[in-house]
Amino acid sequence: MIVEYIEEALRRAHYDKIDDKEPFYGEVEALKGVWATGRTLEECRERLKNVIEGWLIISLREGLKIPRLGKYAIQEERQTAA
Repeated sequence: MIVEYIEEALRRAHYDKIDDKEPFYGEVEALKGVWATGRTLEECRERLKNVIEGWLIISLREGLKIPRLGKYAIQEERQTAA
């Protein structure tokens, strides 16, 4: 499910060219603070994928809400003590 969530986030990403040494900028508006830059669009996309992965790990570890993206949702499963 995580792979599908990341792929959906990348489908929702918006890319722009900016005046910078790494002129490609990408962000996923639905995921607060998730953005990346790169020298090429492909490099920007790869970096954005890594940022999404890290964002998910931190969000899960900290118990933060992860927004649903279309039909994809990620929730931490709580285990009960026996």
